[in-house]
Amino acid sequence: MDEANHSVVSEFVFLGLSNSWEIQLFLFFFSSVFYMASLMGNLLIVFSVASDSNLHSPMYFLLANLSFLDLGGCSIATPKMLYDLFQKRKTISFGGCITQIFFIHAIGGTEMVLLIAMAFDRYVAICKPLHYLTIMSPRMCLLLMTTAWILGLIHSVAQLAFVVGLPFCGPNVLDSFYCDLPQLIKLACTETNRLEFMVIANSGLISVGSFFTLIISYIFILVTVRKHSSGGLSKALSTLSAHVTVVVLFFGPLIFAYVWPFLSSHFDKFLAVFDAVITPFLNAVIYTFRNKEMKTAMKKVCHQLVSYRMIS
Repeated sequence: MDEANHSVVSEFVFLGLSNSWEIQLFLFFFSSVFYMASLMGNLLIVFSVASDSNLHSPMYFLLANLSFLDLGGCSIATPKMLYDLFQKRKTISFGGCITQIFFIHAIGGTEMVLLIAMAFDRYVAICKPLHYLTIMSPRMCLLLMTTAWILGLIHSVAQLAFVVGLPFCGPNVLDSFYCDLPQLIKLACTETNRLEFMVIANSGLISVGSFFTLIISYIFILVTVRKHSSGGLSKALSTLSAHVTVVVLFFGPLIFAYVWPFLSSHFDKFLAVFDAVITPFLNAVIYTFRNKEMKTAMKKVCHQLVSYRMIS
């Protein structure tokens, strides 16, 4: 067992989302539509920000990075989930399982820090507009993104430290459609109470702490705006409403999954599908639906693509 990473388990078996063929067919078309929409929408945002000089500002730089992370986030588990819907035996190798966990927490941790950076960007833009370009300089933007990626990778490696040395000697069945710590730890052939607590302390408390930090920061922005200009309150509310919506969509499933991660429930599977497939799509829609500059840039990109296809 020591030579095999303290494990005789070489693969894990997913129970999936449902045993009903009709439900699986519905889930395939439903998830496929939203997955493709997520890919196209977030790719369009990244290309629009990169190609349009009018969007070369800190806010859009951070938004493009959020879309880039959503592209990765929705592609970690969704393609395999779609493939497994048509498989009687849904399996993943031990290495593939660890890889999924690594990217889930690396991208999730990075996005968590990025959302905090976007809240800081809105604070500077709304509360210190005259100093906005000085504070949110290109150097500051790169520093924020570098910090987000470093913290995300540290968080992911710290999470993997809990499981890579665990003995897995069977059973090897995961009541899910993807690998993550709460389900995987339950299969370890050892006492897992301390490990379960560490998962809650690491991911759960970080998620809850970040969520309330963001909500408090938005409230602080609104209170500051109201003190200085009552007329600017409605504009600030309009600007922040998109951010608050994205924050709730992102942290809601995370808090449920990691604060109460070891309670068996069909609801956590629904939240997992929602988080993997629908949230990246909604993020793209929310940040562009009421933004005239972004919609104009996206129309230009689409027009250029159509023109290029016609010429070629």
